[in-house]
Amino acid sequence: MGTQSVGPMTGRERVLSALNREPVDRTPVCNPTSVATVELMDLVDAPFPQANRDPELMARLAATGHTELGFDSIMPVFTIIQESSALGCKIQWEQKDNWPTVRMREPIWEDVDDIQIPPDLLTHQDTKCVLDAIRILKKEFGDDVAVIGKTMGPWSLGYHCFGVEPFLLMSLDDPDKTKACLDRMKEVTVDFGVAQIEAGADALTLPDHATGDLVSGEYYKRYLRDLHIEFVERIPIPLILHICGRTVDRMEYIAQTGMSAFHYDSKNEPGESMEAVKERISLVGNINNPETLFSKGPEAVRQEVFRNLDAGVHLVGPECAIPLQTSIENLKEIPGAVRDWHMEMSAG
Repeated sequence: MGTQSVGPMTGRERVLSALNREPVDRTPVCNPTSVATVELMDLVDAPFPQANRDPELMARLAATGHTELGFDSIMPVFTIIQESSALGCKIQWEQKDNWPTVRMREPIWEDVDDIQIPPDLLTHQDTKCVLDAIRILKKEFGDDVAVIGKTMGPWSLGYHCFGVEPFLLMSLDDPDKTKACLDRMKEVTVDFGVAQIEAGADALTLPDHATGDLVSGEYYKRYLRDLHIEFVERIPIPLILHICGRTVDRMEYIAQTGMSAFHYDSKNEPGESMEAVKERISLVGNINNPETLFSKGPEAVRQEVFRNLDAGVHLVGPECAIPLQTSIENLKEIPGAVRDWHMEMSAG
């Protein structure tokens, strides 16, 4: 992917070109997960938990990722619980300075036959909120900024609906039953994803938390690679797979899925990750959250941005949903550093 002989682009054009590994005028700054902060909530009067349940507030808070921070994309789905809420999971909604979470100690399913997708999956308050927010953002930002939605993968839904430990034990003890569960839950991923496309999303983040600290690369291959290939076939829009943790051991398999991009964690070095995917898939990331964005200053952010750009990473942004107390100054440094790096390259 190069930056030669390409005229000025909109944020939307930049993001979509980079997801397709096509030339861009500069590397896009992209947030496939949340960049909402308490400071931004206060700025536009759109606090948690209401901004997760009211489409006007959700859109207003999400827009700050572009209007205040200067990112090329807007991502209105701040949490990982919207579908799980619609499926019937109990949610701890928390307050402004904390994320809503699924009460995973109170699972709603134990067996394959328990898995029922309710008829109101897409009209439930917490899924409809996302669809309406995407419509609002698409109307406001249209062709200028990439609007990215989010649909949770079946492995993540398994954690939420069965509980993490029971689901992982099932994957060890009964692979066939686990695959049958994933096969049923995948319809939630597809249905919600397609609904977001119809609402106007330009791309979708697809988190599927087969994280490096819980499961191996071989596990990813056994349970998820073929499902992820199926998602690419059934959801006709660029998909950005998101998995936390050390994942270089499964990047070879991820690169085989046909996903547009992999949103990767700072536990993986940019160079080794680019080598693993070999231009078959774009990489998005991987500015460290807890240490760099949350605890350090702009200079440390700049160094990490440069490390990604030097390695040829296609889209730059935080590694995951950022801590809610992250400073705006550190977040603004990401697009600033990208611009400066490109100016240095063109001057040199």
